[in-house]
Amino acid sequence: MYSVDIYNRVRRACLKDGMSAREAARYFNKDRKTIAKMLRHELPPGYQRSEPPRRPTLDNYVGVI
Repeated sequence: MYSVDIYNRVRRACLKDGMSAREAARYFNKDRKTIAKMLRHELPPGYQRSEPPRRPTLDNYVGVI
């Protein structure tokens, strides 16, 4: 996960200063797909679980124990 600072620097270089995404990838030493993702999102998207956490196996037996 990259910081908000690197997102802002990449977005400024590409959107305001006219640097191409390929040049930005070379300049910031990041993959072109990473630069494309940074340009799509204003802020880092963060982590999202794909499914809810599983309940512990012993939950069914806590009352008995």
